[in-house]
Amino acid sequence: MLGIWSVSALTSLPGLAVSPISEKLTTIFPKATELDIQMLTTLPSLLIIPFTLLAGYLGGRVGYMRLLGLGLWLFLLSGASYFFCNSIGQLIVVSALLGIGSGIIIPLSTALVSKFFAGEERTRQYGYVSAITNIALVGATALTGWLADIQWRLPFLVYLLPVVSIILVPAIKRDGTPDEKGSEPGGDAGDAWVKWGLLTRCMLYYLLITYLVMVVSINLPFLMGGYGYDSGVSGMVISLFFLAMMVPGLFINRMVAIFKGWLPAVALLLIALGLLDVYLNSSLVFIIVGCVAAGFGYGMAQPYIYDVTASLASAGKVAFALAMVMVMNYVAIVISPFVTELLQDVVDVKGNDFPFMANAVIGFVATLLVAIWHVGNKR
Repeated sequence: MLGIWSVSALTSLPGLAVSPISEKLTTIFPKATELDIQMLTTLPSLLIIPFTLLAGYLGGRVGYMRLLGLGLWLFLLSGASYFFCNSIGQLIVVSALLGIGSGIIIPLSTALVSKFFAGEERTRQYGYVSAITNIALVGATALTGWLADIQWRLPFLVYLLPVVSIILVPAIKRDGTPDEKGSEPGGDAGDAWVKWGLLTRCMLYYLLITYLVMVVSINLPFLMGGYGYDSGVSGMVISLFFLAMMVPGLFINRMVAIFKGWLPAVALLLIALGLLDVYLNSSLVFIIVGCVAAGFGYGMAQPYIYDVTASLASAGKVAFALAMVMVMNYVAIVISPFVTELLQDVVDVKGNDFPFMANAVIGFVATLLVAIWHVGNKR
């Protein structure tokens, strides 16, 4: 479990070390353009998308552990290479390699849970994985910000964390009883078609909820700045938002027992209500409540979607199915600012509060559609 958890903690790290030093890099490398700086943060996410799908496709064919070892070593070596970069071009190349390494290990972090656990224990482990991913994001964000104030290269220390997973990988091999490669059981074409339809819904749902909550991390600092709050306060609220994501994962089995098939709709409703609360209020207390509600809703849905996806896939296709769902997270990250800008142009409404209002409306509509689908499916 420790080995799998350590891999899960790495999936939130790509791009974190660059954010707190982006302004300093323009001084350190005077010839660097704004596009160069942006590529340091966006390039890993862009490369994660194809390599997550590739790793998911190869997982059941070449073996999870072989791919995991390759991804971890590539992640570690690229992270160490940051300390030897003397130009912005070198930093961009290393960031690309980091994105490739991350893409390889991301689907395996969840596929290993399905490989070694089943039933309620699998659901519980997905909750822990989700919680660890989110708490690692909060901790690494705070750590990189503190290290950036000391020396600009120090935030890259977080990219050396794969050494912990590399040490624990032999324990995963030793204690794991399933075969190295997954098997592919048979099934009729009709059943396969139904499963692919459900998998597509999982993908779209994960894309939607990630897009909805991205407004907090991207737009909240601008909204709160307009209300007179400094960056430290908005950073604190965003940290609480990520902490709220962590909490449901620790009790996911209890939540599944309470809400059952209604959990996706309830999670969406919490996200929509939270974003509406932020839109309607300028009080710090209400903003915190709204962000916590949105984070809690996302934290409910994330492990649930992982578990449903694993249950839909046959043994040899689990990694690929999870890769297809998990890649939606990075697709949402990439498209979020463009979609928000497009919506503003379409309705011709500007303002820092518009993204919260628009995403709240989308969230309420989506909640209704998911609820209607669930009622129809029960029949």
